[in-house]
Amino acid sequence: MAPRTPARERILAAAARRFYADGIAATGIDAVIGEAGVAKMSLYNNFDGKSALVEAYIDVRHREWMDLHRLRAATATTPRDRVLAVFDAYLDHAKGDYERGFRGCGLLNAAGELTADDPARAAVLRHKTEVQALLRAALREMTDDARAEALTEHMAFLLEGSMSLAGLERTEDRIVHARALAEGLVDAL
Repeated sequence: MAPRTPARERILAAAARRFYADGIAATGIDAVIGEAGVAKMSLYNNFDGKSALVEAYIDVRHREWMDLHRLRAATATTPRDRVLAVFDAYLDHAKGDYERGFRGCGLLNAAGELTADDPARAAVLRHKTEVQALLRAALREMTDDARAEALTEHMAFLLEGSMSLAGLERTEDRIVHARALAEGLVDAL
């Protein structure tokens, strides 16, 4: 008999599925513990409450995306490839197997439900800032700092805008188009 997954991991996995599929506000603690197959006390032994669970969910989503990016970046041999690896990681996210289909960036979806001063919202901003830093570092290898900064902002708009529209349309087509636009910008340097 295989050992059972620890309660914390089961809770986080259930929360990730429910928060992405249904939204944070629409997902109660009872839905999470029911799907995780744990007692309510197990949730409170691992998290101080729903907001702590949401923060942990944001952290898990961040690490999942960073893992997708690491896989793409591992084969990127040029700065151009490293820029496109960011777009490819977004595409990989869009092609994930989601219970109710692709709904866009789980981090942006979560941020849209949180108050402006919520610590989990700040964690989303840190993630987006880290993604921009990946782009900026690769672009600085290709051009001067001012141009790299301008292109970083432009590509961030391409990424986030395409991800938002792709989530609404429930297809990765917009991200594919944004990647092609980014490729054209990089090739023009």
